[in-house]
Amino acid sequence: MKTHAFAFACLFLLGAPFARAQDAMSTFEGVWSGQQRIGSSLKGEITVQRSGDKWTAKLGELSVRSDSPDFEDQGRLINGDGAAWWIQPPGLPGQAYATPVRLRRTGRDEWRGLVEPLPQTFTMHVSFFTGAKGEWLAAVRNTEFNMNGGVSRFNASSADQRVLLVSPDGETTRAFSVLNNPQRLSVEWPPLPNAIEVRRDTRIGGYLPRTPQAYVYTRPPRLSDGWRTQRASQQGFDEVALNKLVQRIASGDPAAQRPNLIHSLLVVRRGKLVLEEYFHGFDRETPHDLRSAGKTFASVLVGAVMHDGAPIEANTRIADLVNKAEAPSNDAQKSQITLAHLMTHTSGLACDDYDDDSPGGEGAMQGQSDQRDWHRFTLDLPMKHKPGEHYAYCSAGMNLVGAALTAATGESVFNLFDQQIARPMKFGRYHWNLMPNGEGYLGGGAYLRPRDLAKIGQLYLNGGVWKGRRLLDENWTRDSTAAQVEINEVTTGMSAERFADVAIRGADGYAWHRYGVQFGDRRVESYEASGNGGQLLTIVPEYELVVVMTGGNYGQGGIWNRWRDEIVGAGILNALRK
Repeated sequence: MKTHAFAFACLFLLGAPFARAQDAMSTFEGVWSGQQRIGSSLKGEITVQRSGDKWTAKLGELSVRSDSPDFEDQGRLINGDGAAWWIQPPGLPGQAYATPVRLRRTGRDEWRGLVEPLPQTFTMHVSFFTGAKGEWLAAVRNTEFNMNGGVSRFNASSADQRVLLVSPDGETTRAFSVLNNPQRLSVEWPPLPNAIEVRRDTRIGGYLPRTPQAYVYTRPPRLSDGWRTQRASQQGFDEVALNKLVQRIASGDPAAQRPNLIHSLLVVRRGKLVLEEYFHGFDRETPHDLRSAGKTFASVLVGAVMHDGAPIEANTRIADLVNKAEAPSNDAQKSQITLAHLMTHTSGLACDDYDDDSPGGEGAMQGQSDQRDWHRFTLDLPMKHKPGEHYAYCSAGMNLVGAALTAATGESVFNLFDQQIARPMKFGRYHWNLMPNGEGYLGGGAYLRPRDLAKIGQLYLNGGVWKGRRLLDENWTRDSTAAQVEINEVTTGMSAERFADVAIRGADGYAWHRYGVQFGDRRVESYEASGNGGQLLTIVPEYELVVVMTGGNYGQGGIWNRWRDEIVGAGILNALRK
């Protein structure tokens, strides 16, 4: 009896520190939130006056007088064709952005407009909760970039005024300092320039998809942006089924091992917007990062300038358009690269975003500082394959289409987009990311409102016409969305195992993907623009359907790549009754 009693006492004493640590964690149970602004916060009404060859610009409490309205590291205003542009310095993503500023004349040699740059923030939510075995867990969620610390869930413990988060494999540790008056947690979180603090602050929303309550379907509002709206039932949908779909998204658990971090869901049928829902703090006026879905704008702009008569088409060789300073070397194969090759990722250049060792991968291009002109960087890459023979996903190649567009029209990429697409289609606020040399980037990353992204889908369903006005060459809308190259183990040169890890079987058009949508026992033809994190513009011609989704599952293709089948197919198509 004494031996048993002694053993029990030893176990009790050994377990006491662990028990105290576990008890201490209970004081942190729940969600802690914080937000840090990155870069310049300058915004508001700008007044611009001209006096001779000098400009005076006033924005907020700042005033500058110079040859151009330049607020140095806060931002600057440049002229465009029909619109001025606010150039925002690089923030956390590492790229500058151009935002259109609609200036109105308010007097002789005086104009006013509204500067609304991209809000660059880093939001952190930390949820502390108990697992199935009674252990304390923590999930870190970041809305803007999904910088969750490296794992979906950490093991959590508390001691010595610190809260420690340790990954299940024990390799990653994050240490939060406990601060008081008021109580908050502080942590260094690279690449943030300063430690970020989180506290129990319900004013910082976005952790939950929605405030917990029953969802009730409502018809999207009709605004002045050109969309006609209608109840879903009037376009053949079972609203009860749609209700269940949205409720499932709205009730999702962000701390789950594999959460669906969906930010928006919009459905258009036969030209009518019938469903428009937002989650995690997003709304219809908030432009969303499109990541690689923005690559499709390369194709959109080619179709637009073709319609205007620019000397450009799919088979145009890049060497025939770019000026002599940018022209490729005398490499015989390189001189044969066409826009079609660039837009189908078959240029043959040594550029593969799925290969960390590729000299032309997007990471290598954006990580180097020797060449600020990414067009020049790409043109200088060596050839690895003959053009048209090998598929390798290449953001740099898609961006090179911008050099051809500028050469053919004399306009920057973001000016072209504003003239040809944004203004005619009444887009709301948007932001275009730039290369280090100030030119527009076409490899992805523009920010658009989901309502405006959906217009691109309807424009293509209409054969290039929006509200009775032709914006794109009709043949281009057909040819660019047709399958031009197959994506499989043979065309990529990958092993079956490697292909399954990084790629999706299907086909590409000119900057459009063709994967199809699983609906019941068949795969329905579709084409889409898609981007990291869950940015999806899916067009299903058979059902006259356009679906837009945006999301925050960045770097988690295994999650968001399921949405085209699980949300579009099993959810939206399955809700159609006629």
